Amino acid sequence: MSIRMTARTIDGKAIAAELRESIKREVEELRKLTGKVPGLATVLVGDDPASHVYVKMKNRACEQLGIYSRKVELPATATEEELLALIEKLNSDDAINGILVQFPPPKHVNKEAVIRAVAPEKDVDGFHPKNVGELFLGNEKVLVACTPLGVIKLLEHENIDVAGKEVVIINRSNIVGKPLVALMINRSATVTVCHSKTRDMKEHARRADILVSAAGREGFITADHVKEGATVIDVATVRREDGSLTGDVLFDEVSMKAGAITPSPGGVGPMTIACLMQNTLLAFKMQNGVGDFSARR
Repeated sequence: MSIRMTARTIDGKAIAAELRESIKREVEELRKLTGKVPGLATVLVGDDPASHVYVKMKNRACEQLGIYSRKVELPATATEEELLALIEKLNSDDAINGILVQFPPPKHVNKEAVIRAVAPEKDVDGFHPKNVGELFLGNEKVLVACTPLGVIKLLEHENIDVAGKEVVIINRSNIVGKPLVALMINRSATVTVCHSKTRDMKEHARRADILVSAAGREGFITADHVKEGATVIDVATVRREDGSLTGDVLFDEVSMKAGAITPSPGGVGPMTIACLMQNTLLAFKMQNGVGDFSARR
């Protein structure tokens, strides 16, 4: 009788730490070469507590890697015109290579206008239509959305080849699902996208060699959704009533059936911030004509 082993856990914290160390070394080399370091501006409008925490994490990551960071705060009463004027000023600031506007903005601010206002070469979130369009055309020498890029880097680190594989993505957002579709297609995967209107989602999920879930619903993915030996990537971060964090996937149950699995927290999340730092580094290199995109490969 064969004994089923539990899935290999993909340690996002450890992989992100490796990437951050590589970025730190390259930032120091570029400082010696050019006398400059990459610069990231974080823009926060209003006083949302969660947004303040996220911005603080990003600024701390910059400090640890030798990247210059500038936090710009506007009151919740700031107009859309004031925010767009600030972005335009940062677009013209040579010390700033990347601009990140923390979302969501106040309701009176048009999110799409903000996304389009950031210069594509400084769009370290990877949300600008120009960068997204290039990605879907197969050009990855642009700034790519950080969470999908983090998923790809986890798979590459674990030598999980997506070419020819059935990939099911449970998310169709502009931030995760859609750019991940492009990244997967660029690597010759066969991709199915599921969402709230999908019928027989479990049947789609069971076909997946690689199942990526970003539904934001605790316990959404059970062992019954997973094909034997599949790779399961849990992108979601769900906060419970007691303040603890979890993801979409019932980790203990699914681990008994999957071949490889990410925890949440500790899987994709650390990679998202690491990829933001890498995008800031890449933006600096593009704007200063030094190096190439080899760090992404």
